Amino acid sequence: MKLIVNRDICIGAGMCVLTAPALFDQDEEDGRVRPLATAESPEQQAALREAVAVCPSGAIRLADD
Repeated sequence: MKLIVNRDICIGAGMCVLTAPALFDQDEEDGRVRPLATAESPEQQAALREAVAVCPSGAIRLADD
């Protein structure tokens, strides 16, 4: 699974950071999503899927490799 981040449509809601703080942060200048790490463990992969599901703008999504 490949993470796709579209900062152009991110609204800075921060749901990804609240859901998966080890994987996402918000840019200090504009508040938009900034990926930090890849989801290695099953727990991180589950958190990643949840973050994608709760993103209100659809700025983060998953695609098959």
